[in-house]
Amino acid sequence: MLFARFFKDCKGGAAPMLALGLIPLVGAVGAAVDYSRAASVRTAMQSALDSTALMLSKDAQTLGSGELNSKATSYFNAMFVRPEASNPQVTTQFSSPQQGSFNLKVTGSATVNTMFWGLMGQSQINIDATGEVVWGIKKLNIALAFDNTGSMASSGKMTALKQAAHNLLTTLKNAEKTPGDIKVSIVPFAVDVNVGTSNVNASWIDWTDWNAKNGSCSNHNYSTKSSCESHNKIWTPDPHSTWNGCVNDRDQNNDTMNTAPVSGSPATKFRAHQSSSCPTSMVTLSYDWTALNAKVDQMTPTGTTNVTIGLVNAWQTLSNNAPYNAPDPAPDLDKVIILMTDGENTQNRWTTSTSAIDARTQKACDNAKAANIRIYTVRVINGDATLLQGCASKPEMYYDVQQASQLNNVFSSIAQNLANLRIAK
Repeated sequence: MLFARFFKDCKGGAAPMLALGLIPLVGAVGAAVDYSRAASVRTAMQSALDSTALMLSKDAQTLGSGELNSKATSYFNAMFVRPEASNPQVTTQFSSPQQGSFNLKVTGSATVNTMFWGLMGQSQINIDATGEVVWGIKKLNIALAFDNTGSMASSGKMTALKQAAHNLLTTLKNAEKTPGDIKVSIVPFAVDVNVGTSNVNASWIDWTDWNAKNGSCSNHNYSTKSSCESHNKIWTPDPHSTWNGCVNDRDQNNDTMNTAPVSGSPATKFRAHQSSSCPTSMVTLSYDWTALNAKVDQMTPTGTTNVTIGLVNAWQTLSNNAPYNAPDPAPDLDKVIILMTDGENTQNRWTTSTSAIDARTQKACDNAKAANIRIYTVRVINGDATLLQGCASKPEMYYDVQQASQLNNVFSSIAQNLANLRIAK
């Protein structure tokens, strides 16, 4: 009866009800504080797991499960330094869902002792997170279109290019998991490119211009077929064995395309040209790393600049048609051009107008990108920055080098960009 009267009395009921209401309120506030602490620890754990997974992915394919777990624990403990986390544990799971594709999961767990939630019977909070990295060892076909013009002799550019190219080839070789996964072509260019004198009898070489300019006139000193025959003399072309291997631009618009040469269609063929500034011969796709490095050493500055022909022939080496017959496109195959030049366009088959040649270069860039060729461009000290920026597949794939010594770092950066590694979760 006394207890009932107590609760009926408004003066006596307010205080105990307020006290009873404060218990869950304090518990809720304390739980929020404890949850916030646990969330902060979990964020730090996620970051450490992501970093651990990335570092392990470099060697995951060569490590056993025990060694993988041991390294994961070592990496994780070095980065995850949160004293409020108790008993941190790390496990790894490495798999290959399909050939050439890999998945690495690094899972972490720990407990965080509560400060306030314990009043409500929750003495600790369990936390866990997973860092996952997915990558593919994709096949790569890479064409290196390197300016070999006379200006490359200045400011140490050719020396720096050779060093950077050697290091790039070494990086690519080391990334190769199976011989042939990565193939490289090298296309030195000036006004012309050199397809090699071994192609002297190839059906895709057109000799019309060459025969008209390289020969002798009977009983006279006329230097071309037209001038000789206009004086009723007999023109005799030189033997094709004297050709130095150079070709110049194909007929427009084949000069900006990867059209396959067609028998009976001179416009699609490569025009032999006896350039006095013929660069060293190109190398089609290869994984003979010794031969590729030897070709880099053979590069010599000569002649003037025609970026178009270097780019197009680099593209042609990646094309699955004649004359170079690269592998067919495939889901696991990336095709890439690295174009490097140190000067503006100055001469092609038809003109010395820079703007006219630039238009051909831009057209070739657009056509190659439309064919799913990824293009990196590198400007070394001089050259048309706007043209090269527009040629690159993305703004970040254009590099402006102000000193030749920077080439090595640029090529190293490109090599890293060619990796297909990413944080999945």
